[in-house]
Formats: sequence, C-alpha cells, structure tokens
Amino acid sequence: QVHLVESGGGLMQAGGSLRLSCAASGRTFGSYAMGWFRQAPGKDREFVAGISWSGGNTYYADSVKGRFTISRDNAKNTVYLQMNSLKPEDTAVYYCAADWVPRSPSLVTNRQSDYDYWGQGTQVTVSS
Repeated sequence: QVHLVESGGGLMQAGGSLRLSCAASGRTFGSYAMGWFRQAPGKDREFVAGISWSGGNTYYADSVKGRFTISRDNAKNTVYLQMNSLKPEDTAVYYCAADWVPRSPSLVTNRQSDYDYWGQGTQVTVSS
C-alpha cells in the first residue's frame, strides 16, 4: 500500500511555472508507475502525464506536451510535475496516482481505472 501527498500548487500568472511534488510512503515505491491527473471545475478528471517505475517511459496528454515534464526520484519516493508556460485552462485540482506494476518497469498508462492509489490533490490556479 502507498499513501500519496501532493504539494506545490498555488496561484500563478499565465506564462509562469510551477513544480508539483508527490511524496509517497511505503517501501515499494519503485514498483509503481505514477501519474498526474487534473480536474477543472465542472469537468471530469483527466490524465495529464505518467511515468513508468523505471523512469524510462513517459506519457503526456496532448494538451500539456512540450510544456509539462514528469520525473521521479525513487530514492526520495517522490514524483514531480514541472509545469511551464502555464495557461488559464491549466487551472484545476491536480492529483497524483500510483499504479502497482511490479513486473512491468516500462509500463505507463493514461487510464484512471488502472491506478490503485490517489492523493488528495493540490489546487493550481492560473490567472490571465
């Protein structure tokens, strides 16, 4: 089992940058693929980015490709989301999630149903 806590959200002007962090508890963080999702007011939660537990594979939603970068530090049990060139439409609650895949070091998915654990979320607000 893993417990996830996001941090780093806040208010930023359009064009600015933020880095979100997700700290995970548990001894087997290295066997989880990790993902970031977001939910804007009145909208469904959507996939943003994912990374395999090896760190070798990443996957991005088209809406953030080239602007956001996901990374992880397995020694620190932490996954990051670097968000650059922020837009007002990036305003949402951002969630990190963990997908238990101990035999698949290269696997990463954008399907919410594949993720087993979720954090509580951190608010990101981008003003125009």
